[in-house]
Amino acid sequence: MINPGNGTQVEEIDSDLDLDLENEKEMKKTSAFEADMDDSEVEAVLATMPGNLLMEGEEDDLNLDEIENILELNDQGYPKFTLAKNKARFLRMVSWYRGKEEWIEVAPLSGVTKLFKQQTKELEGIRSSKLDYEMELETGTLTPSQRSYRRDELKMCKVQEKMAVHLISKLQVKIKSGRR
Repeated sequence: MINPGNGTQVEEIDSDLDLDLENEKEMKKTSAFEADMDDSEVEAVLATMPGNLLMEGEEDDLNLDEIENILELNDQGYPKFTLAKNKARFLRMVSWYRGKEEWIEVAPLSGVTKLFKQQTKELEGIRSSKLDYEMELETGTLTPSQRSYRRDELKMCKVQEKMAVHLISKLQVKIKSGRR
């Protein structure tokens, strides 16, 4: 027969389990697009950037190929998007990558290796999506609104590809230095 005791141990175990589950949920966010950013945070940042959205048919004059590290850009240097939701996605992505860069400094080698594998696999998907959007834009069969949406998505893929490549290279350095 099990002695029920006073119940404090059960409550402690329950609260420990709840904390473990919360931590596990946070750890599972391995993609930049899964990163959480408070809606009020996004709105506040977007409000300070009134000229950073493009009108339909407008082009962004930013050349992403010339930028070494997007994370080093200031708010005015960020790419412009047609839709505010894409700008918000971009801001979440930048926040996620910045957090991962900081995390690399203190992360265990096993965690770095795991993130390296995930990012490498995700990079394949990003490049595949990028090619799809490029091909769609080349067909010339899209309406103007579809065209601007596809351009936004293509720009998002290019930005994410650059950030992922940058992160992967930092992960490689950490893995090599950790194995010595």
